[in-house]
Amino acid sequence: MTAKGDAEIAHEVQALDRLDLEGLRDVWRRRWGVAPKIRSPELLRLMIAWRIQSEAYGALDAATRRRLRTGAAIGRRDHVAVGIVITKEWRGRTYRVARTERGYEWEGRTFASLSRVAHAMTGVKRNGPDFFGLRGEDGA
Repeated sequence: MTAKGDAEIAHEVQALDRLDLEGLRDVWRRRWGVAPKIRSPELLRLMIAWRIQSEAYGALDAATRRRLRTGAAIGRRDHVAVGIVITKEWRGRTYRVARTERGYEWEGRTFASLSRVAHAMTGVKRNGPDFFGLRGEDGA
């Protein structure tokens, strides 16, 4: 547990919402030294909140950090939930790709990303989310 109570930690994190970029940089400097050269107050706010909470409750253990590193290639830019089957009609053929915990399965093979599946299907490097129609009009 922590010397600070949950309410005190929550109050510290909530107080960050009232600070502008310079105020956030001041908080960082007081607590940890030289502030990072980040120009986004939102990102700096999240970084400070994470550090406050990790100091109080503990940071990620080694196994979790390792899992996040290896899993990053699988789910970094897409938000396809495990269990979803994506169907794509292309050049007169219907393709089905299943999202699993290990990645994307197609024709008995597992791929780390939709882009790799699209490359295997077409023989050409493609943006997987675009190829499978998973991006909205705004590119997200």
